[in-house]
Amino acid sequence: MARRFRPLDSSASALLPGHCAGCAFWESPERLPLECGAVCDAERVSAWMRGIEESWGSCGRIVVDDGAPLGFVKYAPASAVPQAQNMPSGPPDPSAALVCCMHIVPEARQRGLGKVLMHAALRDLYQRGERIVQAYGAAGRVDYAISPLVGVEFLLRMGFTAVRPHPEVPLMQLELRSLAAWADNLEAALEALRIPLKMPERRPVPTLRSVCRGEERVVL
Repeated sequence: MARRFRPLDSSASALLPGHCAGCAFWESPERLPLECGAVCDAERVSAWMRGIEESWGSCGRIVVDDGAPLGFVKYAPASAVPQAQNMPSGPPDPSAALVCCMHIVPEARQRGLGKVLMHAALRDLYQRGERIVQAYGAAGRVDYAISPLVGVEFLLRMGFTAVRPHPEVPLMQLELRSLAAWADNLEAALEALRIPLKMPERRPVPTLRSVCRGEERVVL
């Protein structure tokens, strides 16, 4: 099976790496620390995803290779993301699409997958008629493996600019004026990335262990 993109919807949530399927950070209205797995509630996440699908469509893109996840990006209408109301730099534009989080498995990092995945997300959003995309950036020294935010430097390279500056969590924005930048063959670019064809079995990383529902959890 070739590497491929697929919509991130309730039927694909089980493919998310680690315990991302149960992480309810962005779906929770209570103020939380900026850490993946601050709240784990798979039922809440599934209900949220179904609601987004019914009113707007799938809430992201996921890349799979022979059935194994390589990475994903999650997005939704900004007005439908409860945790966004608690961000230090203020709430997002309610008319924007909000990129919530993006994670790449360790074996596929630093190989260009993030750029291709974000391009797939932007193309999807443009084709849906969205014209403003926002995201909360993680500035400074951040462990992105357990951060629910996307790195500021990465967002800047993708063309985002800060619309609401903040020393740690600026609100970034990109206007989708043209599809030209994302109209190339992303599937071919995905296949061309130098990612190992076979993902080695991932083992727990002691420094990234956390507790979710009383059980040991490994965040990828």
